[in-house]
Amino acid sequence: MRLAPLAIALLLATATPAFAQSTATPAAAASSAAQAPYALPSLPYAVEALQPAIDAETMTLHHQRHHGAAVKALNDLSATVPALRDGAIEPLLATVSTQPAGVRNNLGSHYNHSLFWTVMAPAGQGGEPSAELAAAITQGFGSMDAMKQQFSQAAATRFGSGWAWLIVKADGTLAITSTPNQDNPLMDVAELRGTPVLGLDVWEHAYYLKYRNVRGDYIAAWWDVVNWNEVNRRYAAATAARSP
Repeated sequence: MRLAPLAIALLLATATPAFAQSTATPAAAASSAAQAPYALPSLPYAVEALQPAIDAETMTLHHQRHHGAAVKALNDLSATVPALRDGAIEPLLATVSTQPAGVRNNLGSHYNHSLFWTVMAPAGQGGEPSAELAAAITQGFGSMDAMKQQFSQAAATRFGSGWAWLIVKADGTLAITSTPNQDNPLMDVAELRGTPVLGLDVWEHAYYLKYRNVRGDYIAAWWDVVNWNEVNRRYAAATAARSP
């Protein structure tokens, strides 16, 4: 059956906007992403690569939904907070008490998660602490096992949501601390300040799907996927920054 000219015209009229929308949307999204000061970093491994310590579903939700939401919030905030427009991170964390609460929460989340992804690696691929880091750990805590025990205790006893950290203090020594919510030791509101070289997310969204409310099991399993190669790099950078 042949369509009348009027019917053909109506089909084209209704189809054209939908086609235009489908072709314009990716370009608009690309333009918006190019202008955004903050971007969600890609994971340095597949979402299933850290199993069985961390399952693929948790990694996907944690990275895409939770970290992604913080990045989106930062980009939205940049419309009204000029300090965010150049994508700055560490300088703003150092003066976060002077910034709106949304900056503290979302910039903290972005920094914390960006570090978190890199200090993990598939089991057996994370290397070992460097001689320099191992010596500093022994000097500061007595042994590697003692450091792990103290770090795990800080993570387990952080009330509610937060993070546990191994940091380099201003005097170059190592210390373990924890922070609430999305705070971190770079912030001027932190009880103990320093440069993080290792961090563990103990918000429930980081482990609840697999471990339910047993945070201790998550912490114990996490040590199997620590990326000591990255921790070594961060430690070397933090100590080099102190050199005259």
